[in-house]
Amino acid sequence: MSPSSLALLQQTSALRQAIRRKDHTGPTSGLATGAMQGNVVILPADYANEFLLFCQNNPVSCPLIGVSEVGNYRMPMLGEDIDMRHDIPEYYVYRNGEKVESRADIEALWQDDMVAFVLGCSFSFEHALSQAGLTPRNIEEGVNVSMFETNIATTPAGRFYGNTVVTMRPYVPKEAIRAIQITTRFPKAHGAPLHFGNPEAIGINDLTQPEFGDAVSIREGEVPVFWACGVTPQLAIRNAKPPICITHAPGKMLVTDILDTDLAVF
Repeated sequence: MSPSSLALLQQTSALRQAIRRKDHTGPTSGLATGAMQGNVVILPADYANEFLLFCQNNPVSCPLIGVSEVGNYRMPMLGEDIDMRHDIPEYYVYRNGEKVESRADIEALWQDDMVAFVLGCSFSFEHALSQAGLTPRNIEEGVNVSMFETNIATTPAGRFYGNTVVTMRPYVPKEAIRAIQITTRFPKAHGAPLHFGNPEAIGINDLTQPEFGDAVSIREGEVPVFWACGVTPQLAIRNAKPPICITHAPGKMLVTDILDTDLAVF
């Protein structure tokens, strides 16, 4: 292992420890740059196969990077010390499809029949964008990325269905083309954008009012660029109405020990 890779693993482990201690409770964008971050969905086993099919039907919005064994809160394929009950800055708890609370950990809610899914996140390609001189605006401004519900339908699977959620990052057209080229190499982090330009074409009426995350400034000459987002399953969960489901809070991800470059396509 190279010294830089070892240093990054030390960062990811230290960040998870800080999250476990409740010392870090905010967004994870821009942290442990170079490490794959993941969206999280935790479901009872009775719903797991349908959700797995939903991910397979919608690989751009829901790129699977890890699935736990039933009842096992460890994810050794993503990091030896990962504990899915504690290693996310904020959890959302849904009951019968409705969000009922947020928690700093879910140890008291963990059940022996639970299955944890980890999906790739666009935060993982933000490092590559920054290295190319295309630092995302949310990182520049120190806020959560803007996330919007669109009118783009997902492909249903059993009880799971709903519209696609997207993240938005503004660029001037020349930079947008370069951003498309870069992010295409990261299919496990949502890959190329779904849309750029006119937001109304995908059902977004006001870029200053994201459904999730924070609004960011859009400067003269810039166009909004929209990538699929791992918050998409949270809309499908509302429709499927499982008795309990636990997700990450938007923008507050599981930070893994997998390097972004390990999942990149060149």
